[in-house]
Amino acid sequence: MTNYQLQNSLTGRIFSDQGWTLSDPQSPQPALIRARYSQTAFNPRADLDGLYRYADWLPISRTLSGSCAPVTYRSKGLAAQLGLDNLYITFSGWHPAIGARFRTCSFKETEAYSVLARLPQGERRILVVQSAGNTARAFAQVCSDNDIPLVICIPHDNLADLWFRQPLQPCVKVLATPPGTDYFDAIALGSLLAADSHFLLEGGATNIARRDGMGTTILSCVEQMGRIPDAYFQAVGSGTGAIAAWENACRLEQDGRFGPNRMRLYVAQNKPFTLMHDAWQARSRALPDLDPQQGRAQAQAILAKVLSNRKPPYAIAGGLFDCLTASHGDTFAVDNQELLQWQRQFMQFEGIQLHPAASVAVAALAQAVAAGQVARGEYVMLNCTGGGVAEAQAQGYVQQRPHMVVAPNADAEELVKAVLALW
Repeated sequence: MTNYQLQNSLTGRIFSDQGWTLSDPQSPQPALIRARYSQTAFNPRADLDGLYRYADWLPISRTLSGSCAPVTYRSKGLAAQLGLDNLYITFSGWHPAIGARFRTCSFKETEAYSVLARLPQGERRILVVQSAGNTARAFAQVCSDNDIPLVICIPHDNLADLWFRQPLQPCVKVLATPPGTDYFDAIALGSLLAADSHFLLEGGATNIARRDGMGTTILSCVEQMGRIPDAYFQAVGSGTGAIAAWENACRLEQDGRFGPNRMRLYVAQNKPFTLMHDAWQARSRALPDLDPQQGRAQAQAILAKVLSNRKPPYAIAGGLFDCLTASHGDTFAVDNQELLQWQRQFMQFEGIQLHPAASVAVAALAQAVAAGQVARGEYVMLNCTGGGVAEAQAQGYVQQRPHMVVAPNADAEELVKAVLALW
């Protein structure tokens, strides 16, 4: 069991984890909590495999089978194309040629292996995870492999993301919201279900295990780079991965061996779904109002559908607004045409077929270079959060169908009865 305490990112109050603490009950306003690890030096564990080599900075009580750590390498092809001397690519997907073996082809596996390893052994409640696609696939795979009861809530239009090498075990159930709904509706459905005592809400960005699992991407990069990056690029739907990167950069600075934390966060969204980009360009902590129907239409219009969270942890204390402010970062908007262009370019120069979301990050890096926001000699981390689907699916796969299709405003009592009956 990793030794750590919790800290309120707003007030600084330090307190103990009660096993699944998602917030500080004494906080005067909503704020993310962070883990303060007793091991302040960054020391990857040679005695543990996969993601758990970073166990000293993960809030876990056990390890699970089948994990893979993100893989970082120094770019040659894309770096030359962009005119960068020190571009490091951190890839979390399927590409065995470089050692990347994420079976679900997404860095969401880093979340799943961390969150589920935090889950207390003997926990009898059923975990509820809300997802736009990649998170659902990752949690479903890891829970199926490790016999952990799970309910996934996902928009019907994103069910194509639920593909697996083998059929899932009966411990995993899938609830879909009706066609035409989006991630916000899946969040509402999961919250409705999790209000019952039989279920346990995973917590999303408020779960320290999710953020610190995602934060292993920058740990992988710093192992190869030997220092904290000057600039960090990632596409965002909720911004949780970028928050996690900033939190770990702060931990690395405290270590003292990797230089000062002057890392600028650069995050990107897919046009026209640019909720956080629009807010940041106005330097506003408050997100702009987005009509639900308009939000659903924008979510359907983008190719990187996982980047369509209408309720991101942007304004909350310790959230993305604060991290962008502290890091002197910036945001970018990438349209579908740019996404496809840089997806092709990345395949040409790096030999990996990226997810649409990861391609958004590459396009944002190209925009930043063209605008002079990144200098040639700076150390740059490009977080490519998934890819290799065609290569992975070539080995065969099955498509998971939903066990139920449920409206997000369903009757709570009837919903709980119906879901429990699935077991």
